Amino acid sequence: MAKRDPNPDKEMTILDHIAELRNRFFVSLMFFVVATIASLVFYRNIIDLFTVQFESIKSGLGMTLFANSIAEGFIVQLKTAAIFGVILSLPVHLINIIQFIFPGIDKKYRRIIVIGLIISFFLAALGAYLAYFRIIPFSINFLTNSVFIPKGVGVLLNYQQSIGYVLSFLLWAIITFQAPLILEILLALNVLKRKAVFKASRFVIVGIVVLAAVITPSVDPVSQLSIAAPLVILYFMAILVAKILRWGEG
Repeated sequence: MAKRDPNPDKEMTILDHIAELRNRFFVSLMFFVVATIASLVFYRNIIDLFTVQFESIKSGLGMTLFANSIAEGFIVQLKTAAIFGVILSLPVHLINIIQFIFPGIDKKYRRIIVIGLIISFFLAALGAYLAYFRIIPFSINFLTNSVFIPKGVGVLLNYQQSIGYVLSFLLWAIITFQAPLILEILLALNVLKRKAVFKASRFVIVGIVVLAAVITPSVDPVSQLSIAAPLVILYFMAILVAKILRWGEG
């Protein structure tokens, strides 16, 4: 005779949730550590991706970037490996978050979140592409052109600050390009209403411009608008998709 399951609904106590959260945290931490170590192993290849951005700048001293302290190279290596560790292990973190939240979400919404997770990878790739291949090179050339720096003035770029400039731009571009996806998921779950989101668009646009100004390492408006414009387009695309699929109605 088959034994009856004492917990057919798989309900979890608070302690069970804490234990699951702890386990998922350690899994995410383990993948972060492994990704960081891998980044340290391939550090030379990774750092070349960033130093190449400054090759067009002529310092007059035979080098493009200069370290001002003995420990600067070591600090840059650790920071670069840690940030790449976060980026490379990000899918694991997202999956852990989704799996932790899934028990409290209706099954009909799980497909939406899974699709959203897949789309988030494409948005991250779009943000990284725009930042690395379009915005950063343009920003560097714009800020170091002869209009601002006369031809008789040499350029002496700090190694740590320059690499940090590219890294922070890349990381923030990846993170901020997830915002339209979060908006879409909230509309799909009816947490937000589509009409209210559309009415608030004027304030959202201002907020996006301000956010772009804050996260952009450079002060030039062209780089800031290069981040803000795609986000505004994605914002209205999210509203359009929600209207087609009848999400956020009410």
